Amino acid sequence: MKKIGSLAKDRMNIILEGFDPVSAGGFTQVPNVLLNNKELSGYAKICYAMLLKYAWDDNFCFPGQDRLAEDMGTSKPTVIKSLKELEKAGYLKQKRRGQGKSNLYTLYCKINKKS
Repeated sequence: MKKIGSLAKDRMNIILEGFDPVSAGGFTQVPNVLLNNKELSGYAKICYAMLLKYAWDDNFCFPGQDRLAEDMGTSKPTVIKSLKELEKAGYLKQKRRGQGKSNLYTLYCKINKKS
């Protein structure tokens, strides 16, 4: 009997060499329902992934928009637009915590049920 891994090798189109998620700083799982959402921009998807990363790292999620922009490699206006996009689509809720403080973000994994 062949192992599943050997059967899958014929169908692989991505090869990971020397990849160790723990030593490489971990990994973040992003829901496929979000990744497959054609109505969301790439920046919105990356923004959601970064918020998930922060939440998993620290057990809470309220990074500043400047930090998000730096970590995403983009500008603050792009982050603001991405956050609004996620909120409008139902994947995110922002709560202001007061002047000089970062917002508190609640992330949702929105699943569209097919009839």
